[in-house]
Amino acid sequence: MENPRPEKVAVVDEVRERFDGTSAAILTEYRGLSVGQLAELRTRLRGAGGDFKVYKNTLVRFAARDLGLEIEELLTGPTAIAFVTEKPSGDAGDAVDVAKVLKDFGKEFPALVVKGGLLGDKLLTADDTRALADVEPREVLLARLAGAMAAPMQQLAGLLQALPRNMAYGLKALIDQGGASGAPADAAPAADADESTTDEAPAPAEAETTNDDAPATAEADTTEAEDTPAAEAAPAADTDTQES
Repeated sequence: MENPRPEKVAVVDEVRERFDGTSAAILTEYRGLSVGQLAELRTRLRGAGGDFKVYKNTLVRFAARDLGLEIEELLTGPTAIAFVTEKPSGDAGDAVDVAKVLKDFGKEFPALVVKGGLLGDKLLTADDTRALADVEPREVLLARLAGAMAAPMQQLAGLLQALPRNMAYGLKALIDQGGASGAPADAAPAADADESTTDEAPAPAEAETTNDDAPATAEADTTEAEDTPAAEAAPAADTDTQES
């Protein structure tokens, strides 16, 4: 652009800043729409977080070239651009909401034609823009995501609450059955068993004394048994001699 007029330079700078500061921009052809219809479209887009501006293709082309945006093929016919900005509430606008407004308005007024756009640095065709309009709003997607995440978290919370309770029941059952290692109930019988063993320790000594005495008695009995037949046998021999 040789020796451009200052007002044209200002418009190119404005378009470049808008492209650089938006998350998405949708290019449309508005030929055939009345002034009142354009005003209505601007109002609807503003509520969705969009700003609708009409620029000359030549100026838009200069701004796009400065930013390296490949939108040359979309700059045919009268062009108006819906930039995603922010909603009246101050929340950031959403490309899906803006695309929905353009799609619904185009159904009412077919003179509005969506040519394509930009989502970040990605070039969107007319079909891409229509598909973008069919995506669920961000609030709905976030609500679904939150619901999907809430169910496993609730299940996990239930399991974490049940774990100590089930563990307590299991330990109590083991203790009641005497199966818990190191349980106080098992310690007392072990101590009694040791004391019982200590008290009965002298008993084997008495048994050994008894066993030692037993052979002596048996020998005495044997001696007496051997001596008695001998004493009785002598008189019998004497009797036989006398009769002879």
